[in-house]
Amino acid sequence: MSAAAVVVLATIALLLLGWVAWERGAGGPKMLALTATLGAATAAGRVLFAAVPSVKPVTTMCLVAGAALGARAGMAVGALAALISNAFLGQGPWTPAQMLLWGAVGASGALLRPATRTRLGLAVVAGAWGLAFGWAMNLWFLATFGPEVSWAAFIAACVASAWFDVAHAVGNVVFALVIGPALYRLLSRYAARVRVQHAPAPGAPAG
Repeated sequence: MSAAAVVVLATIALLLLGWVAWERGAGGPKMLALTATLGAATAAGRVLFAAVPSVKPVTTMCLVAGAALGARAGMAVGALAALISNAFLGQGPWTPAQMLLWGAVGASGALLRPATRTRLGLAVVAGAWGLAFGWAMNLWFLATFGPEVSWAAFIAACVASAWFDVAHAVGNVVFALVIGPALYRLLSRYAARVRVQHAPAPGAPAG
């Protein structure tokens, strides 16, 4: 099997596994509704900034969602944001990769919570994701459009996209510093209320 086929099939498999994990996880209908709403709001943010190349609030919002709501919710917010926003910006072979990558961004917000719940830590992680996101998309385009998946082709693609990747990283840092802490506090408070309401009463049978 070619390297391109491995990349494409692995991406699709990870998306399917992530969807199953989100659908079957705990949290109740209110948490699912919050996740879906936040995914739509994140998509709206991307569409709103469509005129500014590479500068979008999506990565920061996904990181904060993961930090405040958990890895499963962060992953779902990222995947939904890519899918919904591309309904307006254009669906294509890039959509699965964007869903997977922004889902990974959301999950990393939870895995790196000691950093992503602080203003400076969130800015650093968001900036790093701005570069990593662009490099991963370059790999995806090489796998789907060619000419081949090789180190030479990958480096050439990264050099060609350097301006956009840097703009993405810088934009992420700015959004993290400006909206990150307030959004984290808002989502954390709401998530705490939802978890308390969803928790079983003392002495109630489980399930």
